Amino acid sequence: MKNITIENLTDSSRQNPIQGDKIKIINNTTGSITIKSYNEPYVKTQDDLNLEAREWRNSKLGGTDYIVPLTDHPDHGATLAYRALLRDWPSTSDFPDTKPTI
Repeated sequence: MKNITIENLTDSSRQNPIQGDKIKIINNTTGSITIKSYNEPYVKTQDDLNLEAREWRNSKLGGTDYIVPLTDHPDHGATLAYRALLRDWPSTSDFPDTKPTI
């Protein structure tokens, strides 16, 4: 037996609701009933993924900005190399799937 039953209150002839339909959700275990509007699940687009990756990259660059002028910092060379990878990342075939690492 299913734990929940969903009824389409907007159009009972449609088993699968569409964006904006009013639905009734019945919890068969507890007997509770919830009525709400159905919203299609949001699927991230490639543009969304690219933007998130760029925001991550920008935060990593910003987090290492203070090291650039500190030539005596113990990780100065590695940080500069990492920052170069970060800057070049959007133009690589790995973008946005594989984040640069040091």
